[in-house]
Amino acid sequence: VCKRMDLVCQRMLNQGFLKVERYHNLCQKQVKAQLPRRESERRNHSLARHADILAAVETRLSLLNMTFMKYVDSNLCCFIPGKVIDEIYRVLRYVNSTRAPQRAHEVLQELRDISSMAMEYFDEKIVPILKRKMPGSDVSGRLIGTAPVLSEVPGPSAALTTMQLFSKQSPSRQEVTKLQQQVKANGTGLTALKREISELRVKVQEQQKQLQDQDQKLLEQTQIIGEQNARLAELERKLREVMESTVGNSSGSGSNEQSPRKRRKAVDSTDCPRKSKRLRNRK
Repeated sequence: VCKRMDLVCQRMLNQGFLKVERYHNLCQKQVKAQLPRRESERRNHSLARHADILAAVETRLSLLNMTFMKYVDSNLCCFIPGKVIDEIYRVLRYVNSTRAPQRAHEVLQELRDISSMAMEYFDEKIVPILKRKMPGSDVSGRLIGTAPVLSEVPGPSAALTTMQLFSKQSPSRQEVTKLQQQVKANGTGLTALKREISELRVKVQEQQKQLQDQDQKLLEQTQIIGEQNARLAELERKLREVMESTVGNSSGSGSNEQSPRKRRKAVDSTDCPRKSKRLRNRK
């Protein structure tokens, strides 16, 4: 193969993978901007399947990134499976152009198959070749910091140690899957905690509002009680005045009743001499 053509094709493949990552991020941002914030409302939203498909594509991209890009950044190879890039583009364009897409496992069946085959083939067939291309002294020095010892003692033992170190350094697919599951579980737990925190904040705000309403009611009731006390004091004062006026009237009427009796007695006393004179004249 022409070396110039080989370099151009490698560059195109590497740029294609980076571009498809950026395109996926753009599509995911657009869908998330239209989804509601609550998790319960997202499930019944019309874009729920779009979000599920994009989340599954994100997982595939992260797996591909961890599998290939370490060696791509070291200039040992390029992003080899170009068909995977084409399939990711197909899925993303399907999601953008379809209002009611199919279920995620139906849309992503081909992408999962070819990406899994590409990663398995890369780990089994190509990674051992790339590890042989790496200088043993540099690798040993980066991993354990004992480059002179391994370089001074060449042979099968040094090669075996180097391969063991490589196997420890590069995670297997099972470990990657476990890490992805842990990340998902942590993300789910974090989402649940955020939801609980938001609910608690809403409850606290409601309780604060209730307390403010109760304080307002207490203030109003205190004002009403003060007004009632003032009215009671006014009524007591008026009642006292009425009672005093009634007592005064009763004393005046008693004195008026006694004056006619005295007048009658005085009249009777004046009439007595007259009667005695009459009796004498008769005699």
